Amino acid sequence: MDGGLIITFISVAMFLGCFFLGFIPLLFRFSEKSLQFVSILGAGLLCGTALAVVIPEGVGLLEESWRASSSSSSSSDVPSGLNASGKNPTPAESGPPRRFYIGVALTVGFTLMFVVDQIGGYFSTQAQRNSVGITATLGLVIHAAADGFALGAAVATGQVTVQVIVFFAVILHKAPAAFGLVSFLMHTGLEKKYIQGHLLAFSAAAPIVAIATYFILHASGSSSQSQLSATGVGMLFSAGTFLYVATVHVLPEISSGKTPSDPENNTGAEPHRQPHLGLLESLTLILGVGLPMVLALGLHDD
Repeated sequence: MDGGLIITFISVAMFLGCFFLGFIPLLFRFSEKSLQFVSILGAGLLCGTALAVVIPEGVGLLEESWRASSSSSSSSDVPSGLNASGKNPTPAESGPPRRFYIGVALTVGFTLMFVVDQIGGYFSTQAQRNSVGITATLGLVIHAAADGFALGAAVATGQVTVQVIVFFAVILHKAPAAFGLVSFLMHTGLEKKYIQGHLLAFSAAAPIVAIATYFILHASGSSSQSQLSATGVGMLFSAGTFLYVATVHVLPEISSGKTPSDPENNTGAEPHRQPHLGLLESLTLILGVGLPMVLALGLHDD
């Protein structure tokens, strides 16, 4: 199937799933304990997907791009009538080694999400009560945009395994975030029609960015080598955002006893703190971390 159709189908499914899941708190009273387990599983999936799927795939794409670059440069340097093995040393590369850019992409993704969180926290403390909902929604929309970037980069790889795992990691992360956002906006007393508008913006952010990311990476260069390189960097960047959201944003909130993905966590209220996760919560997290690795072994691309 064409990549454009795949990313459109996945984005529509993600939008509908996130919107209707977020609509549930407006209709039913959902158990906070159940929401916490979904958040823990989602955090584990984000970590496992970044470590076992996204980073290896991004590194593999960059190495494939580098091999293609080396083979094309070496073949162009060989004069006609001469062997590639004769009197044709490869010139030393200037600048940092190529593997240095792997760490750069991961670090930039992680740091960007840190900066976004700090800016969002600053504006939350400065905002008046009637504008806190807008600030909370804006912060979650930016997080969702990072998820969309990861999904667009995953589809650009053309690897079915990567697409499936990243999709489920993103949707399981967005579901409790949608619950938390709607519950928080209801708590602030916002009217239902405005809550639906906030939920619509949050649900649409990731699909729009995913589609834009796919087509930007697809058109990043005329050669397949340029597309491989851009997609690999995009995958590593998204892995950095995954690791930040899971390890710095979600897991500490769960461990400290806060409501997962609840924007009210930025208001400064001191929650009841727990020293560690319980046994069932820990097993859920381990399951989430290990599941992408098992899926990567069990699913094979053509």
